[in-house]
Formats: sequence, C-alpha cells, structure tokens
Amino acid sequence: MTGFLERLFASLFWSAVIKVVFVFVFLLVVVLLLVWIERKLVADMQNRLGPMRAGPFGVLQTVADGLKLFIKESVIPAKVELGVYLAAPVLAMVPAFLIFLVIPIRGPITIGGTEVTMQGMDLNVGVLYILAMSSLAVYAIVLAGWSSGSKYPLLGGVRATAQMISYEAAMGLSLVPVVLFASHQIGAGSIGMGTMSLSKIVELQSGSFRDLFTIGDTVVGVPGWFVFWLIPSFIIFMIAAVAEANRAPFDLVEAETEIVGGFHTEYSGIRFALFFLAEYINMFNLSAIAVTLFFGGWLGPTFPGVLPGFLPALMPIFWFMLKTFVLLFGFIWLRATLPRLRYDQLMDLGWKRLIPASIAWLVLFTVVTAWKAWGVPWS
Repeated sequence: MTGFLERLFASLFWSAVIKVVFVFVFLLVVVLLLVWIERKLVADMQNRLGPMRAGPFGVLQTVADGLKLFIKESVIPAKVELGVYLAAPVLAMVPAFLIFLVIPIRGPITIGGTEVTMQGMDLNVGVLYILAMSSLAVYAIVLAGWSSGSKYPLLGGVRATAQMISYEAAMGLSLVPVVLFASHQIGAGSIGMGTMSLSKIVELQSGSFRDLFTIGDTVVGVPGWFVFWLIPSFIIFMIAAVAEANRAPFDLVEAETEIVGGFHTEYSGIRFALFFLAEYINMFNLSAIAVTLFFGGWLGPTFPGVLPGFLPALMPIFWFMLKTFVLLFGFIWLRATLPRLRYDQLMDLGWKRLIPASIAWLVLFTVVTAWKAWGVPWS
C-alpha cells in the first residue's frame, strides 16, 4: 500500500488531482460543520435552542438545507444578462477554493521516499497570491448585482465594490510587516531575501521563545508566534477580514432590512447556494490565513510517545483546526453582538481609521526593523 501511494504522489498530475479533490471535500465538510456551529452558538447566545430535529443535536440540519437548495427550482428573471448572471456564482466559488490551496494544514510528510506537502501548492509568492485571489471575489458580487436587471441587487453590488476595495487596501498594508518580519528572521539580524511562502512563514514561528533583547546575562524573549510582535497588524487584518467576508457588522451588501436582500436578491436554488457556500469558505479561509501568518499555523505539541499509534502525526492538523475555529468563534460572536454599521460609518472606519493606522504602523515597524538591523545612521 505504501508503495502504491508513493508512486501515486510521485506523479505530479495525480498528486495535484488528489490534493484538489481533498481540498474540495474538506471545505464542503467544514462549511457544513461551521453553519451548524454558528446556528447553535447564536441560538445559545440568544437563549434559543437552534436546530434540534434533523440528526443528533440537529447536526444534519445543514445537510438538509443544502439538499433543499440543490433541488429547488432556480428562477431566472426576464431582464437578466444571462451569461454574466449564470457565471457570477461560479466566479464567487472559484477564488474561495483557490485561496485554500496555498494554506498548509501541517508540515510535509514522507510516503516511502516521496515528500508530500500538505497544501495544494507551496508558492513562494503565497501572500501576494492570496491578496490577488481575494480581490477577484468583488467581481462576482458586482457582476451578480449588475446582471440581475434590478435596482436592489445593483445597489448591493455598488456597496460591495466600495466596501471591499476600501478594506482590501487596509488588509494588504497590514500584511507588509509580516513579510518584512519574516525577511528579518531569515536574515538573522539583517534584512535578508525574505519569503512570502506560507509554509516558510509558519516554520519561522517555531520554537518556544525568540530573543528580544539581553539584560546582563538574562535573555528577554517573546513566544515565536508573529502575533506577539505584530499585534497591530493582526488587529487591522481581522477587522478588514470581517469586512471582506461581508459579515456583521459589515454586512451592508446583504442588508435585507435596507435593500431587500442585496446583490443576490434575484438568485435562488443552487445559484444562491454557491454564493452562500463561498461566503462561509471565505470566512474559514481568512481565519486560516490569520492562524498561518500570526499564530504559528499547525505548530503545537504533538506528544510523541504519549499518544498511541498515528495520533501524534495528526496533532498538527488538530492544532491548525483548533486555532482556526477559535478565530471563527470571533466572527460568530460579532454577528450575535454588534448592530450593523451605517454605510458612512463603514467607509469612515476603512478610509479614515484603518488605512492611516496601517500606514503609521508600517512606517514605525520599518524604522524599528532597520534600526535593529543596521543601527542608527549617525552612530
């Protein structure tokens, strides 16, 4: 069996096919679980029961809802731009799946003599790739709103354009210090070539502590996770991530109390399900990216010799999922707690608060990093 797997993963084609199928199935299962968890948590926060009937504790309710959407009749309005209208849901799904292909869920494993990476592809420009793919999601929402032939979806699409462009700028700026800090760690005290590979950034966060400065014979350090060094970047990234995922309190593109139902008003059945699926995959992806860049990804104790059998090999995946679902709990908590912002408040937060804060933090971090690497210029 090991020999067969080794030959299979040694083939570039079949290795890619297996990873793509695994990512597809994995994300579908994660969304089914995430929707159920959100409904139960929000119900508990609001003193309700949530889904109870379908399966134990209502765990099959999400499956039932998904089947209903897939077999429900899809109504196509008379005045749509048909080609764009049909393509928009697919365009929303594709970037969501492509983003997760570069996120590592654990370190490489060896099957026979073949090393297999636990991600679709380890790109050396992984951070740029994520920003590029996330920027494509706005096209799906804009095209869906415009092609529906109705003023309400069009209004939702216009809102989405302004919102996502505004918060993408803050998100991109918040990730620059991560790349600079990774470069500094590789350079071992000087600015090195750097890396934007997500797996390499995770590896740079290994170890219990990193030296910060020395007082006498005492070395003062902080944990290896980047969040302890770059907490302003993490805070800005997470605020922008909530807005990018169109989640409350930034869900104005779907503000059903104001614009009927937002950009997907004229969608039903499986096409609406694709938008719904893409939103939850994006929420999971953004949490996974934050875990990878700031919380050490899959890093954590594996308890070799304590846990039996192959369980130590699964512990990195466990730590990755645990950290990700902790951040996802934050998304759910915000939805159950905060009221929706007004649109002027949303734009003010993006342009007048987050972007200036991102630039100020980037300048400060760059100055401190250069001073630590080269010293002050007048010395």
